[in-house]
Amino acid sequence: MTMLQFPQEEPDFQVALSTSLVLFGFDGSDLQILLARSNRPPYEGALFLPSRYLNKEDELMLSARRMFEQLFGYDDPSMIEQLQAFGQVFRHPGGRVVNIAHYALVYKDDFQASQWEEHDMHWVTYHQVPDLAFDHNDIVQYAKERLKRRVKRRPVGFRLLPDEFTLGQLQSLYETALGKTFDKRNFRKKLFKTTLLIDLERKADGLAPGQHKGSQLFTFNREKYEKMKLEGYDFIF
Repeated sequence: MTMLQFPQEEPDFQVALSTSLVLFGFDGSDLQILLARSNRPPYEGALFLPSRYLNKEDELMLSARRMFEQLFGYDDPSMIEQLQAFGQVFRHPGGRVVNIAHYALVYKDDFQASQWEEHDMHWVTYHQVPDLAFDHNDIVQYAKERLKRRVKRRPVGFRLLPDEFTLGQLQSLYETALGKTFDKRNFRKKLFKTTLLIDLERKADGLAPGQHKGSQLFTFNREKYEKMKLEGYDFIF
């Protein structure tokens, strides 16, 4: 029996690193996830998460933020969070590749159209993600669980909404992220207790996606939002 050594005398450097982004967006009615279509074998034509291989000098979070910026045209580090490593030995048919995945929350209207067309990127409904290349379905599922925990503890889910929104849109977002159906009256009662909402004293004209004509419009109290985002809270339903 060979004695265990720390570190190994000859480390194996033939291991590649990659990062993938699970991007959550809200179109006014539905929570969605951004996918791309592969143009390389062995998964040519298959859908997968926006991803890139890392060079030896690349820092993990900076690489994820760079990819985010290339897709959406701006850098928003507060909305990107590392998930975990996905490193099953045979997860990539070309060799050993360990994926350090991240997730981010975005406004769906923010994107660089030329980048998306080149890679056939498009949104799919949160609950209808198809079979993906590699182990990207596992990554999506892990990201969904992380989003669920964050929504309960911090108002990060609010980042998915437009500046002006209805309570129906907010409830739809929470129901999708948490996989629950809420009583409208109780949901709104708990929301107003947070003092996060500002009544704009205007009603929706019905033109914006997901906003019904005549519904009251709200926005967030930014000062309280930033404080609660840092300190956390229990938004229990």
